[in-house]
Amino acid sequence: MNSSSELEKTLQVMAAWPLHEVLGKCDALGKAGQVMPAIGLYQLWLRSNNHPLAYIAWFNLSTLLGQIKQYGQAEDACRRALEINFNLHQARLNLGHHLENQGRVAEAWVVWKDAEVRLCAPENDEQEDLLVHALNNLARSLEVARKYDEAEAYLIKSLKVNSDQSSVLSHYVHLRQKQCKWPVYEVPTAKVTVNQMMMATSALAALAATDDPAMQLLAAREFVHSKLERPVKRKKKNPKNQGEKIRIGYLSGDLCMHAVGLLTVELFELHNREKFEVFGFCWSKEDASPLRARIVKAFDHLVKIGHLNDFDSAKVIESYDIDILVDLQGLTNGARPNILMHRPAGATQISYLGLPGTSALPTVDYILADPYVFPPELGPYMTEKPLYVPNCYQVSDRKRDVGPPLTRAECGLPDDKFVYAAFNNNYKITPEVFSCWMKILLEVPDSVLWLMADNIWSEDNMRAFAKLYGVDPKRMIFSGRAQPPEYMARLALPDLFLDTFPYNAGTTANDILWMGTPILTRSGRSYISRMCGSLLRAAQLDGLIASDEKDYIRKAVAIGLKGSVLDAIGPDLDKNFRGSALFDMDSLVIDIENAMISVLEERCGSHLNG
Repeated sequence: MNSSSELEKTLQVMAAWPLHEVLGKCDALGKAGQVMPAIGLYQLWLRSNNHPLAYIAWFNLSTLLGQIKQYGQAEDACRRALEINFNLHQARLNLGHHLENQGRVAEAWVVWKDAEVRLCAPENDEQEDLLVHALNNLARSLEVARKYDEAEAYLIKSLKVNSDQSSVLSHYVHLRQKQCKWPVYEVPTAKVTVNQMMMATSALAALAATDDPAMQLLAAREFVHSKLERPVKRKKKNPKNQGEKIRIGYLSGDLCMHAVGLLTVELFELHNREKFEVFGFCWSKEDASPLRARIVKAFDHLVKIGHLNDFDSAKVIESYDIDILVDLQGLTNGARPNILMHRPAGATQISYLGLPGTSALPTVDYILADPYVFPPELGPYMTEKPLYVPNCYQVSDRKRDVGPPLTRAECGLPDDKFVYAAFNNNYKITPEVFSCWMKILLEVPDSVLWLMADNIWSEDNMRAFAKLYGVDPKRMIFSGRAQPPEYMARLALPDLFLDTFPYNAGTTANDILWMGTPILTRSGRSYISRMCGSLLRAAQLDGLIASDEKDYIRKAVAIGLKGSVLDAIGPDLDKNFRGSALFDMDSLVIDIENAMISVLEERCGSHLNG
C-alpha cells in the first residue's frame, strides 16, 4: 500500500471519529501549539459530518482561526455555528471581535448590541459573565472610536451588573478625566465605593490625579501585581571586553509620529558609533511619516517584534546580546512590560521618557533623571534607582519641522488681548488647575485662554464650569489638533502658556520653549510634577517655576497685567531659549552615554570603552 492511500485511509478514519474524540484531539493539539493541524482536523471533520452539535466544532474552529489572524474565515465559522445554534452567545461575542479585527467596527457594535439585548432576557439571567463581556467590548471599542459618552454609558451598565471589575473602573476613571467630568471620582453605581475607584486608577491616570508619590507608586504596583507575569531571575551577563562596543536596545511601540518619537529621534542619531551599537525593538505604527523614516534610519538595527508575543520578543532581544535595554513606554497605552519581566539577556534595564514616574516593575533597574526632577526625598517612592545626568534629563530634536508663521487672526485669537494658552491633553486638567485658570482670567480681565479642543464633552464641561466661576465662556478659545508643522507655528502666538499640575507638560513644554514662548509651571513632590520645572531650569527660566497654587496664580496674574514675562519676572530673562543647556543635545547625549557606561562598569567591575 503506498503512502497516499495510507493517508487517505487515515483521513477517512479521522472523519468518522465521534465529536468528543475530535474535540479532545484538537484541544490537545492546540495546547501543544499545533494550531494548524487542529484547524485541519476540525475542517476535515466538519466537511464529513452533519452532527446536531457541530456548532461546538465550528465555534472552536473560529477561535483557532482568530489565533492565526484569519479573521474572515473565523467570521464565517462563527456564522456557521450561529446558524446551527442561534443561542450560542459566545459565538456572537467572538463574531464581534472578528469583525472588529477586520476594521468593521460598526458591524461589531451591531453584533454586540444584539448580544446585549438577548443576554438581558430573563431566560439568560445566569449568563451574567457573557453580558458583561458584551458591555465591556462596546465600552472599549467606543472609547477607541472617541465616542466617550457612549463608552461611559456602557461602562456604567457593566458595573451595575458586576461592580467588582477593577479594569472597568480603571477605564471609567480615565474616561471621566478625558472628558473633564469633575469630580472624577463620582461613583457610577451605589455598589461601587470611591476607595474602589482610587485603587483601580491606572498608573497613567494616577499621574494626573495626585501629586502624592506614594499613591502613584501604589497604582503602579497594583497593576504590576494583578496584570503581569512573575519576573524571571536575572541571567548572568558576561563582562564586556575593553574597547568592545556596548549594545543599547530601545524598546517602544511609539517610534513613529508620537511624543516619544518626536523627542528621541536625534538621540538615536547622535549616539557615538565608536562606543555604541544601537538597536530599536519596536511594534510601532508604520505611519509613513518623515519622522518614522528618520527613526528607522537612525538605528543600526531596527527589529520589529509586533507580530511576536512577549516571551518570543524577549528571546529575540536576548539573541542580540543587548547590554542595556531602555524602555520608552513604561505602563502607558500599548506598553509591553512583560518583555521586561523576562529580563532578556540579563541586560541592565532603564526606564526613560514614556512614563514620567515609577513603573514599579521589579526588573527595571534605573530611571534616567536629573537632580531636580528626581530629588533625594522622592527615592522611597520609586522602585527604580536614579541614573543622573547633570542637567535636564529630557532629549530634544533640533531638526523638528516648523510651519510658516501664523497670525493670531488666522487662529481665531484677538490681537488686542493677553493670550494665555494651555495645550496639554485634557485628561491632565484637574478641577483645581481649572479653578486657578478661572481666577487668573478674573484678575486679568483683558485676557483670553486658548485651549486644545480634544473632545466635545471636555469642551462643554469646561465652558459650564467657567460660568460657575463667573467667567464668560467666550473668553476660552478652543482649537482642534493640527499637523506638527502647523502645531509648532501656533506655539509662537500666545503670550504665556499655563502648565497643568500634577501632570506637567513634557514634549509640549519642549516644543513651546523651542518656539521662544514662555511657560509657567508649578513644581510639586512627584517626578511628573517637576518635569517642566527641569526644562525651565535648563533654559535659565527659574522665575517661571511656582512653588504652590497661590504662587502660580500670583505669577500668572502679574505677567498678564504687565503684558510680558520680561516686565513681570525681570530683565535677566534670556529669550534665546535655543541657545540654552536645554537644547544642547550633543552634551546631553554624551552625559547619557557616560551614565550608561558607569552602570555597566559598576556591574562588571572593570573599565569599558578604553
